[in-house]
Amino acid sequence: MTNDASSPSSSSDINIRSYTSQIPFARHLGFELTKFEGGESEIVYTAKPEHLNTFDVTHGGACMTLLDITMAAAARSVSPESGVVTIEMKTSFMQPSVGPLHARGTLIHRTATLAFTEAKIFDAQDRVCAHATGTFKYVKRRLPTGPTSVNEMRPPSTD
Repeated sequence: MTNDASSPSSSSDINIRSYTSQIPFARHLGFELTKFEGGESEIVYTAKPEHLNTFDVTHGGACMTLLDITMAAAARSVSPESGVVTIEMKTSFMQPSVGPLHARGTLIHRTATLAFTEAKIFDAQDRVCAHATGTFKYVKRRLPTGPTSVNEMRPPSTD
């Protein structure tokens, strides 16, 4: 069941509304999460001209990002309060990704700390363009950054 983000009626509707907006790169690419529940996810995407390669089809890096975020969403859909980080990803490209695309992700198996997932990208004719499998680690929250954090983000030194 695909949720309608324009009329929230459940917690998954609220998650759909905010999920991709929380990921700056997904927001930049124009990803729109349309399904986020029960170990399944779906994201729609139409590549902008700057996302195309020299063959005038969606760049493989944009496709891999779409697959990665779709699999992460499937993993998070059963535990929205958790975050996930990608541990491993394998991608196969079957045909050029042209025009409006949609990706469907599935949580295949979950342990206490890991999610095993897969996703496929489909074109407007519902042909499979790419397939990926991925392993994700569940994390309690976003890693803190700042002056008191071991994860402080600092600009490169010019010394």
